[in-house]
Formats: sequence, C-alpha cells, structure tokens
Amino acid sequence: MRGKFIPKKLRHDRAGGRPGAEAEKVTVIRGGGFAWTDLQNPDRAHVEELARRHGLNALNVEDCLTKFELPKIDAYEDSMFITLHFPPLAARRPGARHSQLSIFMGRDFLVTVHQGELAPLVDLVGACTGDGDPERRERILGGSTGELLHEMVDVLVDDLLHTLRRITANLDDMEEEVFDDKRSAARKISVLRREITVLRRTVGPLKRIVPEAARRVGGFSGAEDLTLYFDDVMDHIDKVIDALEESRETMEIYKDTDFMLSTEKTNKVLSVLTVVFTLAIPATVIGTFYGMNVELPGGADGSGAYGTLAAILAASAVPAAVMLAYFKKAGWMSG
Repeated sequence: MRGKFIPKKLRHDRAGGRPGAEAEKVTVIRGGGFAWTDLQNPDRAHVEELARRHGLNALNVEDCLTKFELPKIDAYEDSMFITLHFPPLAARRPGARHSQLSIFMGRDFLVTVHQGELAPLVDLVGACTGDGDPERRERILGGSTGELLHEMVDVLVDDLLHTLRRITANLDDMEEEVFDDKRSAARKISVLRREITVLRRTVGPLKRIVPEAARRVGGFSGAEDLTLYFDDVMDHIDKVIDALEESRETMEIYKDTDFMLSTEKTNKVLSVLTVVFTLAIPATVIGTFYGMNVELPGGADGSGAYGTLAAILAASAVPAAVMLAYFKKAGWMSG
C-alpha cells in the first residue's frame, strides 16, 4: 500500500551579496517510502551533508559540484549516480550553454542537484509541493524512486520536444528570409545552427544513459518493471534525434542558399559599380591630361603643343595594349 507524501520546503540564501549570485534553494519532499531532496544552485555544505547521510561516493559528489561534467552513469549495488545535460531555453540565462542535472538515487532516497534555470524540474518540484493536482502528486510520490526517476526524465525529454518544435517553427520562418533580398539571414542562420548543435550534443548521451538507467533501476529501487515506460521515453528521444538530423540538413541547405544569393547580390552591385567607373574613365583621363604641368593643345596659354600630347597618348596606350593582350591570352576577354 502506498504511503502518504509529506512535502516540506527549506530555503537557504547563500548568495552572500555577490552580484548576479543566485540563492540556494533546498526542497525536501517525503514520498511513500523515500525522500526526494532537490537542490537548486547548490551549496557544497548541503551536498556534503547529504553525502554523509546517504553514504554517497565522494567522487560523485565532486562531479555534481563541477560546473561542467560529461554525461555519465555510475551504478553501484544499492545506488546509482547520473549526470545529464539539457539545453537552456530562451528564458534562461543569456550565454548559458547547458543545464547540468546530477541525480543520486537509492531505495529510500533521491537527490537532484541542478541550477535554477532547469525549468521543467523546477515545475515538477512545484507540482509536488504546491496546491496542484493531488492525484498527480500521489502518482509521482506514492511509488518508488524508480518511478520518480521515470517521471523526471519524461518531463525533461518532453521539454526537449517543445524546444524542437520551436526550432522547427523558426526553420519555416527562415525560408522566407533566405529568399528575401532586402533582409540578411546570415546571423539568424548562425544562431539557429548553434541551437541545433547544442541540442544534438545534449540529446546524444540520453540515448545511451536512459536505457542503462532503466536496466539497473529495478535492482534496488523496489519498483515494478518500468521497461515499457522507459521505452516510451526512448521513443521520444529517437524522434528528437531524427528531427534534429533533418533540421541540420535543412539548415545546411539554407546556409548554402543564403551564401549563393548573397554572392549573386554582391556581383550585381559590383557590376553596376564597374559600369559607373567605366563611364567615368574618359572624363578622368582628359582631366588628368590637362591637370599636368605641361603645355597641351587647348590649354590656358593657347599654345599648340601637339608633340607633347602625342607622347602622353603613346605612353598611356602602350601599357593599355600590353594589358589587353594579356587579358585575351588569359581568356578573360572573349572574341
């Protein structure tokens, strides 16, 4: 028989007045036969206290406090440690590359350590401690730690699907901008390519770690067979990966198309400028001749220095003829 859950919130401000520092928040939620402790913006003292209480591996404690730890799973006889990454949304901190989630799990405890911008998990904690749906709280907390792990991974993967839908919508809008001569799409293409790359880098390890966690969780959590439930999560992960591959190929097409259209537009502008420059050459040459400090026909002194004019024209025509011959030999001119 499932026991009643007893939600309990503890808040600790460890920001210490530092600019931009976020306060630590510790939430303890007691389920039917286990306690879930969630730490946002964790303080080392609280993590070490939980490590002593539950006998956690010291190396795993250091891993969860590291700002960037590669996704991994360490399974022991009666516990398990998981590190996962999830991409930040637009509403999260600017410049954030990922949101790291560390999970310590045993039969009677589950500890999650993460930064505050991991919105889906924060919402799940709120659903278990607030005035939300009692049936959902009972479903989440009334079972085992294995069932809670599945619920947690499920909401996080569903959030990936929402992120993917936003990227797909941006791709549809991008097509119009790529073929619009009046707008430059290069920056938006680069930003969207970065989002796709970050999402691919975070989703890839999930395909390896989630099945491994599903296989090992039943050994010590006392949960019923959760294979079908985790298979559903894996189906969503596969959909995300397939859609990301398609989006990446589409983005590469847009990038090449934008480059070709930009090159064509640049060539058109250069062609116009070349025509304008060519039309101005006769006036420039004549003005240059009469700007020399020599006597020329029609000059200000009214003299008729035709010999000087002939020498200047010859000196100008010889290099032009040499260049013309070279251009024809190089195949740059037809006819």
